[in-house]
Amino acid sequence: MELFLVVLPLFILFCLWLGYRIIEKAGFDGRWIMVLLVPVLNIIMIWVFAFSSWPKLPNNEDQTL
Repeated sequence: MELFLVVLPLFILFCLWLGYRIIEKAGFDGRWIMVLLVPVLNIIMIWVFAFSSWPKLPNNEDQTL
């Protein structure tokens, strides 16, 4: 149980750091990553970021793969 209480906060911080890096590379403010800590809103915001136009794309238009 003690190991879980040490590993869980480290895992949460690691996931927040990864999300911060992704959000910054997309051109958004990195503080948006704090939304991941709010249940339900985090799922909604992942969809919003996924389907919005990213400021750092070369032509800033919707591109499909």
